[in-house]
Amino acid sequence: MNIIRGNRKQAQAKRADSEAGEPLGRRGVLGGLAAIPVLYGLVGAATPASATSAQPDGVPSADGDLERGEERRYHAPQLTRGTRLVLPAGVKSVSVQDYYHGPHIAPVQTAWPHVTATDGTTVDASVIPERGAPTRIAVLSGFTQGWYELSHANGRDHRVTWDAHRFPFVWFYGEFGGTDESPYDRFYTLALQPFSHNPYPRKTPAK
Repeated sequence: MNIIRGNRKQAQAKRADSEAGEPLGRRGVLGGLAAIPVLYGLVGAATPASATSAQPDGVPSADGDLERGEERRYHAPQLTRGTRLVLPAGVKSVSVQDYYHGPHIAPVQTAWPHVTATDGTTVDASVIPERGAPTRIAVLSGFTQGWYELSHANGRDHRVTWDAHRFPFVWFYGEFGGTDESPYDRFYTLALQPFSHNPYPRKTPAK
């Protein structure tokens, strides 16, 4: 499978943005990277990846080659208030700050499901909120198994699996119409995507 590395020319990244039809450039170094498929399906139809050693708590820098797995997005009406995101035990989160203008990660990690939303409040990111709730964006780590599961209000469960050894980080993005940034103020969506390492720098905003 062909993989586009993180050091490709900016022109290629812009072209990938326009072809995808979404503002990948907002994610700084995430633009222009080729997706690697993950497995997904109803619970029982897919098996989680084999357990591997967890990454250290220290968050690596964004230097070097970056690979990403397939991003999956969930929208209304399938995504509703009360939908729950279930992750393996031991997952940590580090919030992404200044996402719309110069994304970089916060200096402190927290235990999942606690995430600092863009309005500064601490939220339970495992529960999908009502429309108008503040945005929550984080990078998740500590996966010994590569899987997450959405438990929908209609009783249907949906599981996604991937190789946690190759992709030990997951980008988590919840946008529920609580931002003043257009067009994101119209979104009601949850997105998750595995990564080979943390795609954001710790303090310096992404270029």
